[in-house]
Amino acid sequence: MTFEQLTIFVAVAEREHLTQAAVALRLTPSAVSASIKALENFYSVVLFDRVGRGLRLTREGRVFLREAKETLARVKTTEAVLAELGNLSTGQLDVHASQTIANYWLPPLLLGFSQAYPGVNVNLTIGNTSTVAAAVISGDAELGFIEGTLDEPALSSSTIANDRLVVVTGAANRNEVLIEDLARECWIMREAGSGTRSVLEQALRGMGMDSAALNVSLVLPSNEAVLSAVRSGTCVTALSETIVTPFVENGQLRVLDVELPPRRFTLLRHKERHRTAPAREFEAFCRAHA
Repeated sequence: MTFEQLTIFVAVAEREHLTQAAVALRLTPSAVSASIKALENFYSVVLFDRVGRGLRLTREGRVFLREAKETLARVKTTEAVLAELGNLSTGQLDVHASQTIANYWLPPLLLGFSQAYPGVNVNLTIGNTSTVAAAVISGDAELGFIEGTLDEPALSSSTIANDRLVVVTGAANRNEVLIEDLARECWIMREAGSGTRSVLEQALRGMGMDSAALNVSLVLPSNEAVLSAVRSGTCVTALSETIVTPFVENGQLRVLDVELPPRRFTLLRHKERHRTAPAREFEAFCRAHA
């Protein structure tokens, strides 16, 4: 059974006249007749009684007419939903982002987008670089935002904003720390797989230092946990300048004279998966407002 057959049946049933239905549908009477006969023959049911030169719905035909109308109405509703999805009147956007981006950079953009497109339901999941990439690959996320870069053949990656890591220590630590002293310092690090740690390790390699030689006292799974631990002691860590600035300004943290190269905030999307209208628009919104 096809959508066209349903449309033809309803048109004939409402008019109880084959030729009038054909005119309304801009089809030939023979095409309309063939469609009705095909339905009747395939399902072994009589939908119309041929009374004189007219048509009358049989009992089976009246039952089928009710169902056919409901089906066509549902199709029209579905078409309307598709149209709304296309113009962002409704829809859903699933975004995964690593912690620094999700907690500090992304929220104002999500708020602005939600205010511009209130019909779009935005879902944000926070992870690290590895989990964000996995979500985009699996299709759980349409867009992923990570710190640094990622070499994954299935994903397209592009710079969405720039950031800078800084090395900080608690106010209680008054020692001057030089680059050559970093390996001897007590470090608090983010977990393996996080963008912050990956970028730091890459930067240290560029300075000729092996990150495995660092004196890592504690590994923590969030920026907030790292901040709390560093503020309360004399260890050092590397975090986004955006994160530490308020604590530097109020005297709880001190930025060390260690110059790290800038890093990128990277947008990930699948190379082969279709992007919905909300995903396309949110990417454009980020690039325009970042």
